[in-house]
Amino acid sequence: MFTREDLVNGLNDMVYEYKKVSQTFEDVKAENECLKDKSDDASYSQLDDSDSLKTELNKLKTENSSLRSKSNELTSENDRLNLVMISWTKSSVSLGKLHEVHKPFNERTGLDLAWRKQF
Repeated sequence: MFTREDLVNGLNDMVYEYKKVSQTFEDVKAENECLKDKSDDASYSQLDDSDSLKTELNKLKTENSSLRSKSNELTSENDRLNLVMISWTKSSVSLGKLHEVHKPFNERTGLDLAWRKQF
């Protein structure tokens, strides 16, 4: 069973990984745009072979797609853990309320009516 601290730490780790993946995604996206712009430039087209650019662009598209998928997975996991945390918080509040109304073992208030019916 996981403690609340374990879940919070796990969630923080996932948020950190999500931010890293998001930053990598943005870097690849920027690089992809840069390559697109350069491939449109006539002078750049003369310097490099267009097949190698297409291959590199396809690699970047594949990596981009992979990063998007990972980002979606992390977002889904983050949402799931948020629901778990909400549920745990509600349970904690309910448990706190139960503890507030729970009578000590030796307290006998409220038993008077039942006791009188016996006699």
